[in-house]
Amino acid sequence: MSLAHAPRFRVRPPAHWVNDPNGPFRWRGRYHLFYQHNPEAPVHGNIHWGHASSPDLAHWTHHPIALTPAPGGPDEAGCWSGCVVDDDGVPTAVYTGIDHHHSGLGAVCLARAADPDDATLTEWKALPEPVLSGPPEGLDVVMFRDPFVFRHAGHRWALVGAGHADGTPSVLLYDCDDLAAWRFAGVLLDGNDPVAADAFGDKAVGWECPQLALTPGGAWVLVLSLWDGDPCSTGYLTGLLADDAEGGLRFEAGAGGRLDHGRDFYAPAVLQEPDRALLWGWSWEARDPAEVERAGWAGVLTAPRVLDVTADGSLCLSPAPELALLRAPEPFVTAPVRTPLPEAYDLEVTASAPVNLSLLRSESGDELTVRLDPEAGTVTVDRSAWPRVGREGSAPLVLRTPARSVRLLVDGSLLELFADDRSMVTERVYRSPSDVAELTVTGEGVAVTGWALVPPTHG
Repeated sequence: MSLAHAPRFRVRPPAHWVNDPNGPFRWRGRYHLFYQHNPEAPVHGNIHWGHASSPDLAHWTHHPIALTPAPGGPDEAGCWSGCVVDDDGVPTAVYTGIDHHHSGLGAVCLARAADPDDATLTEWKALPEPVLSGPPEGLDVVMFRDPFVFRHAGHRWALVGAGHADGTPSVLLYDCDDLAAWRFAGVLLDGNDPVAADAFGDKAVGWECPQLALTPGGAWVLVLSLWDGDPCSTGYLTGLLADDAEGGLRFEAGAGGRLDHGRDFYAPAVLQEPDRALLWGWSWEARDPAEVERAGWAGVLTAPRVLDVTADGSLCLSPAPELALLRAPEPFVTAPVRTPLPEAYDLEVTASAPVNLSLLRSESGDELTVRLDPEAGTVTVDRSAWPRVGREGSAPLVLRTPARSVRLLVDGSLLELFADDRSMVTERVYRSPSDVAELTVTGEGVAVTGWALVPPTHG
């Protein structure tokens, strides 16, 4: 197995496949993060739930696999995405079970922590029968998966991602005060909503991994993964939850847009805390499958991000403050000078005029650059010389945002950019042995500070 390009500071299994983050959860002083995992190969298949935990969101410990498909059970072909909740003092995973005949329709299954007093939650016991065997009758649903449980106004509710036979995506709502007895409570929102249609267009035929977050100011954020037959992109809607006449809820969207503007990000999962909401995403590989197979690993989870809504109603996304724990005691750069870049770093740049940052240079002189232009209101990421595999090419990526600062978190092949905490970009860049990782800053009125990430310890 080759660990070239492998991120060292973000959550990923030691080998083989990872996709969606699942069930971010805090229990007895530790953060837990589960994820879709194939323990046998770097390809999507044979999906289990992997598991890691942390005392501080920065240093993670791997644990044994939490959920394993049960032969002959509702999850015999895979334990797919879901969440983890506290059910009367017992951590409980609520997840999608897939059998060998699923055709896009999953079952909602439960698994409970075998020992709730174990802070590491290393053992789980799945219930033999699903709480939902499939979608409600009469809606012509052809995609049904990814339950997300939340509380609102003293009740417990669940969302399930769905797609309908006519190509309309939706989020279905369930009343689940009793996790063993779910009642269909209607459609929370679908693709015919004018705000959603304007924000996402009409390509998605299903909404995966619906997640709700309540921000400190009282606004709700609905996070959706847009499925058009394959994973496509991610979107968000901000708005309010309101009661409907049938005893359910409806989501009144006020604004929306793309959640992550990069090309290598999908299936984010939310952890609701009393004073904030955290979000992780999956960054897939953007290289040839043959290279992935030779490497023996695929995928990584992003850094945790704080999700909020600003006073003007726009989305606010910033790296979790705890990530500063990974910084070396002293910065490696404090001025806009040419300097070598470490394999993993945290770089902050502020500018009052256009500035160009070169981060990587190829043998032929091509460069990976980030251009911050406060005057034009743009941030441009140009990685054209480092081609990627996938539906979208490597043309420069332009964000329309009046940013005056950017923060770059780089960990091996994973690049995460935040522009004024208003926009984020996740990309994968695979350097060759002859490439030179060096910071060069061109422009006036710019401040630069960067820290190498120190080797992770196990908490």
